[in-house]
Amino acid sequence: MHTAERVRRINPSPSTAAAQRVRELKSQGLTILDLTVGEPDFDTPDHVKAAAIRAIEAGETKYTPVNGTPSLRAAIAGKFRARHGLECTDARITVGGGAKQVIFLALMATLDEGDEVIVPAPYWVSYPDMVRANDGTPVIVDCPESDGFKLTPERLGAALTERTRWVILNTPGNPTGSAYTTTELRALAEVLLKHPHVRVLTDEIYDEIWYGDQDAPSLAAVEPRLGERVFLTNGVSKTYAMTGWRIGYGVGPTDLVTAINTLQSQTSSCPSSVSQAAAAAALTGPQDFVEETVRVYRARRDATVKLVNDIPGLSCTVPDGGFYLLVNCRDAIGQFTPSGNRIENDEDFARYLLDSRQVAVIHGAAYGAPGYFRISFATSTDVLTEACARLATACTDLSRVPSAAPNRLKGPS
Repeated sequence: MHTAERVRRINPSPSTAAAQRVRELKSQGLTILDLTVGEPDFDTPDHVKAAAIRAIEAGETKYTPVNGTPSLRAAIAGKFRARHGLECTDARITVGGGAKQVIFLALMATLDEGDEVIVPAPYWVSYPDMVRANDGTPVIVDCPESDGFKLTPERLGAALTERTRWVILNTPGNPTGSAYTTTELRALAEVLLKHPHVRVLTDEIYDEIWYGDQDAPSLAAVEPRLGERVFLTNGVSKTYAMTGWRIGYGVGPTDLVTAINTLQSQTSSCPSSVSQAAAAAALTGPQDFVEETVRVYRARRDATVKLVNDIPGLSCTVPDGGFYLLVNCRDAIGQFTPSGNRIENDEDFARYLLDSRQVAVIHGAAYGAPGYFRISFATSTDVLTEACARLATACTDLSRVPSAAPNRLKGPS
């Protein structure tokens, strides 16, 4: 079968592949401590589920407008107003089958062959391949740990060209949990204001899983002069434990939103009507669920950061939001496992953790962060504590010289 070139130039999601590998090992009867999963371990709030049931019972099971039901658009506008102090009309709102779909359609609507998209690294695994799938060229800009894993004005300015169409800002970010401050966003905005042909896609899916005293700042509110060039994407998946409901949204310029809606009308027609009713209830209903889950995530974060940083050879920074840690494992690279295998890179190290200690993590190179690995703390404290104990043992078992005849590390079967 002939496969289109656009498919051949992209890779399957590494996080999806890791999750599948864990499922395979579990099916073999192994007990795996899975730290790969990027979704809340809580159930969807009861009042949100009840709203979906009411929608079904009321017969709200038909097609909806392409850009979402009026009630959901009103809920999105309300959140945008309350959180960012900005007004947006229906013409500036699009609703899709998850924020991932909204981002993909935004790129599809705007990229031609050779157009460039600046992707700060570490990045969410899908950004570069989404760009490639839509004929664009991802321009990866390394943002080291010394810069808080964040794009600086100097690095942004050096990466911009006349072919740049987008800059992607994921804040708080996956896999680092780093978030831009108001001051940092203003500094980036000063650079962007000099390049009016460049739009900014802000992925704020983790904005409510936030550990600061004030709301996480957003570029759209920090610099209103960029209002017609910022496309803000978000959704209900992470905040309300609704990953399977598949509702995301975008707020931005009317010309872009119109183009996205046109594409959606020819692909999925509209998001699920029942899921939209649930999402509207999530955004407008009581928010005590969010407050409680963030309290739990914060406690897990604090405990896991300490446990990781107590392990010789591993270290991590404290995330501002989200539920991930990006762990520096560079000290392990070049060392040898008890069976004599040399750890050549972070992927080898992640494989060693899985094979020797049954701890599943995702290697950092998948996120443009070689020498690191990502763990999710969206799981119980007991699992996190045991996983860190196993990480410590795995690191202790490494040596600077081989202690046995070398064998190739086993790859996924």
